[in-house]
Amino acid sequence: QVQLVESGGASVQSGGALRLSCAASGIAYGTSCMGWFRQAPGKEREGVATIARNGITDYADSVKGRFTIYQDNAKNTLYLQMNSLEPEDTATYYCAARRYCSADYYSLSTGDYAYWGQGTQVTVSS
Repeated sequence: QVQLVESGGASVQSGGALRLSCAASGIAYGTSCMGWFRQAPGKEREGVATIARNGITDYADSVKGRFTIYQDNAKNTLYLQMNSLEPEDTATYYCAARRYCSADYYSLSTGDYAYWGQGTQVTVSS
């Protein structure tokens, strides 16, 4: 059974930083690809950052230069380092996984991921 557990969400002031973590179990981490998504109240869930098995990353334009996605394969854990946070970053953040990705596959589309965590709340105040 695949399980994704996010942590690290908090309330911070504008300009602050947070690191989100996503611990994965029940999935072959070495053959899967993962991503971070977020959903603000009243808005659709959107892709934030994704990482391919070969390390290629992609980001939403709104977070480029501020957020960094990386993973620790030994710990089966995905991270999202978020710097220079803005009130517009306020949302519930989810990690997602897809099995059996080719080495260079990555996607910011919610429909391309089958497994989701329960989410962690990030609130940025001005």
